[in-house]
Amino acid sequence: MPVVDVVNLDGKKVGQVDLADSVFGAEVNSNLLHEASRWYLNGLRRGTHKTKEKSEVSGAGRKLWRQKGTGRARIGSIRSPLWRHGGTVHGPRPRSYAYALPKKMLLGALRSALSAKLAESKLTVIDAWSLDTHKTKTLRTALDKLNAAKTALLVAVGDNKNLELASRNLDGVKLSATNALQPYDVLRHDRLVVSKDAIARLVRALDPEHPSVAAPHVESIAPAPVAAKEAKSAAKPAAKKFAAAKKPAAKKGKE
Repeated sequence: MPVVDVVNLDGKKVGQVDLADSVFGAEVNSNLLHEASRWYLNGLRRGTHKTKEKSEVSGAGRKLWRQKGTGRARIGSIRSPLWRHGGTVHGPRPRSYAYALPKKMLLGALRSALSAKLAESKLTVIDAWSLDTHKTKTLRTALDKLNAAKTALLVAVGDNKNLELASRNLDGVKLSATNALQPYDVLRHDRLVVSKDAIARLVRALDPEHPSVAAPHVESIAPAPVAAKEAKSAAKPAAKKFAAAKKPAAKKGKE
């Protein structure tokens, strides 16, 4: 089980953390990394490319000259793809490039990306993202102390307004949550900076040997206890209705 030092934002060591072998010590699968990166980039494509077909370009629909007898090639429309300013045949149409990727492949690619960063000694674990201000200069100074002078991927848990505001204006720096971490982003950035609680979330989500939490069955859930006063108040109207239903109706007098 690999052991990594935990540092603060000043770059000083404050402890150590054990990393799971199944998440940070897995075998790097280049095929999974390629497929996950291709799937992610295809999902980012807008797919708004478009060319005009014969029915969409400008021009009259009349036949320019008669079919026979002129010596010229027969033509039916000025909008023909053979003519200049005519329509395009089999041109690109708006479509989506996204496709489904099995969840096991994506999780396996993420394990490979994290293991590759640890093997290259480009993984930094900090105790917490405790920034006192949202200024970009403060975060830039902290990243320089963490040996993240080049591109860096920051991984945090929960809402951190100061970190979000300070990182969005830095070139080459991206902030990501643990549930939105992509293998492509891990490979694209030079340094991976993860908080200690984010490491625990990643191990819990990516460890295949981690026991899943089973939801209890509905019948096994005991009903909530009813207070004594509420039980008495609920019983009184029911007793009145029962007495009224049991009482015989009054006989009508003779006409």
